[in-house]
Amino acid sequence: MNWYLAVLKKYLEFGGRASRTEFWMFALFNFIVSMVLAVIDHVIGTRTAQGIGILGAIYGLGVLLPYLGVAARRLHDTGRSGWWLLLLLIPFIGWVVLLIFYVLESQAGENQYGPSPHPTTT
Repeated sequence: MNWYLAVLKKYLEFGGRASRTEFWMFALFNFIVSMVLAVIDHVIGTRTAQGIGILGAIYGLGVLLPYLGVAARRLHDTGRSGWWLLLLLIPFIGWVVLLIFYVLESQAGENQYGPSPHPTTT
């Protein structure tokens, strides 16, 4: 929960770096909340004719900027620009490429986007 709240607090921060743990914990919590809201939308009948739940759509819009921020910071952690997020506009292939970038190891030490989010051991 702390990882999720930390990302929400930095919802407009596109600079810096985000660790794999920060990104994936945020993604996991979003998935859980989305599933719970989908069930609630189904139970109370707030789905549109296309099957889109009203509560889920509101939540999705609410976490869009925090997602883009943490995703850009995650790409920075792998040494890539946040502009790589434009691959989301390419169905399937773009998503797969971004998924691969999200699971790659972080660049060790400091890079052009800032210091490593991982604690250093000496």
